[in-house]
Amino acid sequence: MKILVPVKRVVDFNVKVRVKSDQSGIELANVKMSMNPFCEIAVEEAVRMKEKGIATEIIIVSVGDAKAQETIRTGLAMGGDRGILVQSDAAVEPLGIAKLLAAIVKKETPDVVILGKQSIDGDNNQTGQMLAALLGWGQATFASKIEKTDGGFNVTREVDGGLETLALKLPAVITTDLRLNEPRYAALPNIMKAKSKPLATMTPADLGVDVAPRVTVLKVTEPEKRKGGVKVKDVAELVSKLKTEAKVI
Repeated sequence: MKILVPVKRVVDFNVKVRVKSDQSGIELANVKMSMNPFCEIAVEEAVRMKEKGIATEIIIVSVGDAKAQETIRTGLAMGGDRGILVQSDAAVEPLGIAKLLAAIVKKETPDVVILGKQSIDGDNNQTGQMLAALLGWGQATFASKIEKTDGGFNVTREVDGGLETLALKLPAVITTDLRLNEPRYAALPNIMKAKSKPLATMTPADLGVDVAPRVTVLKVTEPEKRKGGVKVKDVAELVSKLKTEAKVI
């Protein structure tokens, strides 16, 4: 079984995000970047499948500028076999990424695509679903448990009412949730080995995909700072404040 794992380079989750002074976007200069946490979970799950003998090859894919090679190398150090970078200096929207991944899937013919349910920068939660639709494959989102079966996978996912288990036939797309696993730290020998693993670079034009943006960002601003709360004596005072101060009723 061949597994394709898309990963994304994002601002490290420990870093406090700052807006640029001109409000054109997020400040990325001299900011620590790392692999998206949900992508780490996807890589870990693919590696565990390989360790169990379920998978034979893991391909790590990323869309971004040249620095995204570092993120791919991280995935290779965790246990990936080879990498593919679709290099684009401009930001690519979820639909564009899904189209690029669909083109790679047609070239590589993996049995399953495992990716994070969302990235912590955009929080769009769209790419996995769009990819499944473009490919015409079955999908299971927000996976908290994945079990191999004869014909595919049983995927347990978290829903509002509790847990739901889907029987998924291959080929398929699976997006990972936080409780699926705990990603490993790459050992130094594996980090050194990852430097020599194959990493192919291509462009959206090579794949015949138009990634022109469909959305224009007018400005980015920080949310307003929350004011401190107050205590009220009784319900009557609460209602009065909601009417006169908050003006919500």
